[in-house]
Parts: sequence; structure tokens; C-alpha cells
Amino acid sequence: MKTDIEIAQEATLQPIADIAAKLDISEDVLEPYGKTKAKIDFTKLDMDDKNLGKLILVTAITPTPAGEGKTTTSIGLADGLSKIGKKVAVALREPSLGPVFGVKGGAAGGGYAQVVPMEDINLHFTGDFHAIGAANNLIAALLDNHIHQGNALDIDTNRIVWRRVVDMNDRNLRNIVNGLGRRADGVTREDGFDITVASEVMAAFCLSNSLSELKEKLGNMIVAYTRKDNQPVRVKDINGAGAATALLKDAIKPNIVQTLEGTPAFIHGGPFANIAHGCNSIIATKLAMNHAEYTITEGGFGADLGAEKFLDIKCRQAGIAPSAVVIVATIRALKMHGGVAKKDLGEENVDALRNGMPNLLRHIDNVQNVFGLNAVVAINKFPTDTEAEVKALEEECEKVGVKVVLADHFAKGGEGAVELAEAVVEAADKESNFKFAYDVEASIEEKIETLVTKIYRGKGVEYTPAAKKKIKQFEEQGQGNLPICMAKTQYSFSDDKNLLGAPEDFKITIRDLTVSAGAGFIVALTGDIMKMPGLPKEPASNRIDVDEKGNISGLF
Repeated sequence: MKTDIEIAQEATLQPIADIAAKLDISEDVLEPYGKTKAKIDFTKLDMDDKNLGKLILVTAITPTPAGEGKTTTSIGLADGLSKIGKKVAVALREPSLGPVFGVKGGAAGGGYAQVVPMEDINLHFTGDFHAIGAANNLIAALLDNHIHQGNALDIDTNRIVWRRVVDMNDRNLRNIVNGLGRRADGVTREDGFDITVASEVMAAFCLSNSLSELKEKLGNMIVAYTRKDNQPVRVKDINGAGAATALLKDAIKPNIVQTLEGTPAFIHGGPFANIAHGCNSIIATKLAMNHAEYTITEGGFGADLGAEKFLDIKCRQAGIAPSAVVIVATIRALKMHGGVAKKDLGEENVDALRNGMPNLLRHIDNVQNVFGLNAVVAINKFPTDTEAEVKALEEECEKVGVKVVLADHFAKGGEGAVELAEAVVEAADKESNFKFAYDVEASIEEKIETLVTKIYRGKGVEYTPAAKKKIKQFEEQGQGNLPICMAKTQYSFSDDKNLLGAPEDFKITIRDLTVSAGAGFIVALTGDIMKMPGLPKEPASNRIDVDEKGNISGLF
């Protein structure tokens, strides 16, 4: 089979104005970036939150090295819905350059279920991430300049919590010392870089309903604490909100592109699913819902992280709720959860599949019984799947009343997802009783313990002294009513990445907490979650090249 980039480069793309017209979006609100991508000036559109189309959330089982294909399934489902005559759009995150050049590679789908132009989307696209990085680093520069110019706010240089960012995996920047040299070169202090997608600017960008709301969120972000009374210093205190917002005035406009089959696709924003909420922008999602019967979107990583944060953080702030949830799994991944090594996944093993099923069943149970939503299981088809394995999986899901659909969108595009589309329409037409996992007014500890016991099925939570101190501080400063953003490994329900399947009787240790006061949530840090990844021994960038005509190869 051809590579993803070969398939994408052979596609004949439609003019972007024709794609927008499928959603009744007129050309006069488009700001073209070439012929096949554009930004949309949403301020010129009549956005009505009362007459929104149906929202379909695509999530997945706990991810494994075997791969699940959540984004590919989201795109295939959108094309499948289009095949059966539905007016549909897909709303996804923008890829980060870190994973593109690191381990994961691109994030524009795969096979015949891709968004295009694939190279542009995976690389600089329309410059949104660069603008977000610039806004973040402007705040850092203003903070250091305030200290250099006399420190009128009495900022404790040992309690600065704002870090610089770059959209690249660069472990050497995790911890640095800046301000070295002459007195005129600034105040010497320890500092560090995060990857751009871990910036609070990115999180707030995606949780804002308007430019004015983004400006307010930026102003409320905490950058440091004072020496004398340990009070938070915010971006508005160093007069940075206006200038940072100015850098984002164009980035906040959603991007529109297309799938290989010409389905409209909004690709906008992309916060980490560990450190942040892992969802595309509210503005892009609502724009799609205003103009389509069905909007397909996704949350990062497995349902315990991506779907939970989508529902408890994004839906809470946006005032929206899905009509149905698609849980993506592969037979290969379920066998890995059942104890099979990656090299042996191509061999039929029904027993291992059944042993791995509790992972999928727990995610189903969370979607149906914790959040009260209708679920469909999409099995992303692989050539090695056997009839016996598929039958065993269907039997297990039938026991809990969930429909399983074998989808072949990777090889067949929308045609391979028609059955999945029909199942999703059926699920979305049923009544649901959406509810959040916790009451946001509960204490910080109560919310964390609810997530650990109700979503992850652990038996409790342990807090380090530092974490206990932060909880007390945040509640005293009036931040106790913020939702919780759990930062834990994506590879397990627990905080131990080696505990596959559906572990029980574990405790999760909260080692520290940070507050994203602008974005509007508290991050609870577990394990060794890092905000600046490193490159592997053989990074994905090793296979990427470009010829003299500018044609890119090796991008996946």
C-alpha cells in the first residue's frame, strides 16, 4: 500500500471556497492561505448556540504501541456520514512539530482517511502555534524585564512559575539558567522551556469563546508569586494581556481544510492531553456545530484522559454536550492489553483478546454510566484481524449492550466507514442523560478522588506534602472551585505506565499541583509527566526529506 504522504500528494483538492460552501459559509468570510486552506473570520458569522447540530466525540481505549487510530477514525467517520447524505464537518487539533519530528509522526489521519494538504497541516500550517509561542514568550520577556527594571511588584525570583516555550522536542531546554553575563543582560535565575502545546496560552486559546474572553483569560494567568506575602502575580499585573492578545488576533480564527473526499475539516488549536485538556478550540467546534448536522471531534489519548477532560472541562466551559461517543479500539491493541508482546500481535489469540477486553469495557462503562452518554465501539480494522477474534469482541460488547462496528476507513475511506456512520446516527438519535463526573464546587481533594475512584477505578489517592500545601494555598486564594486536569501517563488507568489492561486496587500519588488560573483549571501532577519531551534515538525527522522542487517525503 502507498504511504500516507503518497496518498495525500496524489489527491486532487477542491478549492477551499467550494469546501466552505458545503457548510453554507460564504467566500467573503474566508481569509485564504493559498488555494486549499483558509482562516474563517467567525466574527462576521451569526453564531447561534441554541440551534447547534449534533456533536460526536471520538475517543479510544488506553493507547498502546500497537496503535488505535483515533484521528483516522474521526476523519473516516466524517467521510462515512457524508457518504450517507449527512451534512458533516470534522473538528480536530493541529499537530505539534514535537511529535511530527519525534516518535509519533504527523497527526492528520492515515491511509485514505486523511485531512489535506497533509504536509502543511503537519508542519507550519497557518502559523497558529508560532503565534501562541510568541505570546507566551512575550509574557516571559515582560516578566523578566519587570524584575530587571526594579521589581516594583516584589516578585520572588525563586517562585516564578511561567516558562518559555518552543514547539520542538528539545530536552536540553528543560532546565536552563538565563540572565548570564553583564548586569544589563538581566537578572540571573533558573528557568526552562516547555513545548508550545503545554503552554497555558494554548489551553486558554482553545477554551475561549471570543477574542475578548481570550484577553481576559490571558490577563488572569499567574506568572509568579510575591516575596513578602506569597500573593499571585498575573499577566495583567505586568501589563501583558493586551499585547499578547494582539499576537493572537489572527490565530484565533479557525482554519478550514478538507478530507481526501472533500468533507470540510476545521483544524484549530492543540493543547497536550496530559498537561492540558487535549481538545481543539471551542470556537472551531461551535463553528462546525452551527453549520453542520453532525460535527465529529476527538479528545487526546484514551477516554480516561481525553474524553474525561473534554466532558468535564471543555463541555463545562463551552456549554455543549455530545449526542454520542465513539470508542476506538483495535484487536491488536486489545491483545496487547491481554498480555501479548508487540511482535506476536499478528497471530490469532482469542484468549488474549478476551483478557484485554476489560480495558475496553471499563471505558464503555465510564461513557455510559458515569457520563450518561450513548456509546458505539469502532474497531479500526487491521489485515491480521481474524473472524474468531472479531466474533469474540462482539460477544463481549453485546453483554453490555454496545454495538460494535468493524471499520475499514484506512483502506477504503468513507466507504469503509458507512456502517459506523449509520451506527453513530442511530446512537445520536437516542436519548441520553449527560452529566459531569464531579461537582465543580466540591473540594480539590474530593474532585481528584472522584476521578481516581470513579473513572480510573483506583482505591484512593496519596498526596505529597508539597501537593497538600498547594491544595491549601489554592483554596485559600479562591481557586478551589476550578475543574481538575489530571496529568498522568496515558498508557494506564493508573499512574504506572506498565499496568496495562484494567488494573484495580492501586493508589495514585499526586506529587504536585499547578493552577492554570487563566485557562480555568487545576493541574494535578502524577508520576514523571514532563512538559518538554525529548527526541528518541531514531527520531521521525531522520526519514523526512525534500527534493529540489519542494516535494516532501517521509512524513507520516
